[in-house]
Amino acid sequence: MSDLFARHADICKTFSNPRRLEIINSLRDNKELTASQLLELIDISKANLSQHMGILVQKGVVKSRREGINIYYQLADDRITKACDIMREVLISKLESEAKALKQYKK
Repeated sequence: MSDLFARHADICKTFSNPRRLEIINSLRDNKELTASQLLELIDISKANLSQHMGILVQKGVVKSRREGINIYYQLADDRITKACDIMREVLISKLESEAKALKQYKK
């Protein structure tokens, strides 16, 4: 197996958690947020947020910078949101097809 496929699978695992997707979505609109701001936007504990941010930073999805007592987070690459959007579009299309099939089945 190619190292590229292994790395690809590894980065995809990063996106396999709903909380991390929620964090990514929050950063999409706000460009840069502190941990405190993320806590206000997302119903998550401080410890859990810290754990997820550590993974996102380690995998290179999010970058961080410290300014005084605050840590600021932003997406490392704008294409991350494009990738998430494409996957969401695929999901929505699948759900619409399933709903259509169910509707026809009930007739």
